[in-house]
Amino acid sequence: MKKLSWLLIIVVFIPLLSGCWNRRELNELAIVAAVAIDKAGDKYLVTAQVIDPSQVSTNANGGGRAPVTTYSDKGDHIFEAVRRMTTTTPRKLYFSHLQMLVISEEVAKEGMNNTLDFLTRDPEFRNDFYIVVSRDIKASQILKNLTSIEKIPAHKMRSSLETSEKAWAPTVAIQMDELISALTSDGNNPVLTGISIKGDEPDGQTIDNVERIEPYARLKYKNIAVFKKDKLIGWLNEKESKGYNYIKNNVSNTVGPIPCEKKGELIVEVIRSKTKVKGKLINGQPRIDIYISSEANIAEVACQIDLTDPKSIRKIENNTDKVNVDVLQTSIKKAKKLGVDIYGFGEVIHRADPKAWKSLRNNWDQEFVQMPVTIHSNFKIRRTGTVNQSFLKKE
Repeated sequence: MKKLSWLLIIVVFIPLLSGCWNRRELNELAIVAAVAIDKAGDKYLVTAQVIDPSQVSTNANGGGRAPVTTYSDKGDHIFEAVRRMTTTTPRKLYFSHLQMLVISEEVAKEGMNNTLDFLTRDPEFRNDFYIVVSRDIKASQILKNLTSIEKIPAHKMRSSLETSEKAWAPTVAIQMDELISALTSDGNNPVLTGISIKGDEPDGQTIDNVERIEPYARLKYKNIAVFKKDKLIGWLNEKESKGYNYIKNNVSNTVGPIPCEKKGELIVEVIRSKTKVKGKLINGQPRIDIYISSEANIAEVACQIDLTDPKSIRKIENNTDKVNVDVLQTSIKKAKKLGVDIYGFGEVIHRADPKAWKSLRNNWDQEFVQMPVTIHSNFKIRRTGTVNQSFLKKE
């Protein structure tokens, strides 16, 4: 009797163990690599960049077709526009492999809440795709530009964003979960990297664009978009964007010019950088201290200087400290002009004095504009390169 009972239990649960009840075959799906969201009047215009598997597989032998194609449609809501695309797509769109989301400047200024609600609510979307803002061009045009080296433009956008963030610094690679965290936290506002097209936009959409040594058009990341909650209110330039990343402890490698003692410049390559932000209240007023420690190598010399002299090295370090302080101050000055805390200073004050934060949080942006920020820079030169003396000195 006991064995019969176990047998009945097994029979009942066997159908529940099946892992293929909701399977979808690959040949039934259109894999979406990137999505662009624009405004078309009062409606949303959604564009999907879909991969053509026959053109990107290892056994592909060409055929003159583009590796991706785009589908677009309009709707009062994002999901409505996505479903309307099924009238033109040969397969149902599949978003689990999404790499990039491009939001137009117009949508960003209006507010991203409607867009983000759909993307976070639909279980098919993961949180590991990057979000950028198209500047001076429609987001849909970004997805139509064919790219060299990387066949799939979305892959190019992703790798280029990650590389520029690590090696250059004035860009930020923001994923969905990071954006939502910034939107929902007190004392912080989100930022996103801007993207545009450099060159002849219409010719960039043709297959000829990737068959030339110098393409007609290239995708280019440029500047950082500043938001007040979910609405775009302004942009940081390259210098201000680099200052933002320094403050956020997001610089692992970058380069920059440093003035020499007499005339000319030399280029230093930052190889390590660490920033600590500390907050405190003095007589009830918040203050921020930023401590930045950086190490660098001398990468290029375009002035007359004796790199074997310790005094020269110390002068370079002092000049670099001044440059670093100026870069960070310039960034903070711009953020204060826009009236938003994008650095998370509010969160720092909250951790330093939770009780005082309760009275500051409701008017934090105004407090941020008036708050003193002191920058402490400690810069060290580690290597001067394989040549001690520049040939300019010999001449």
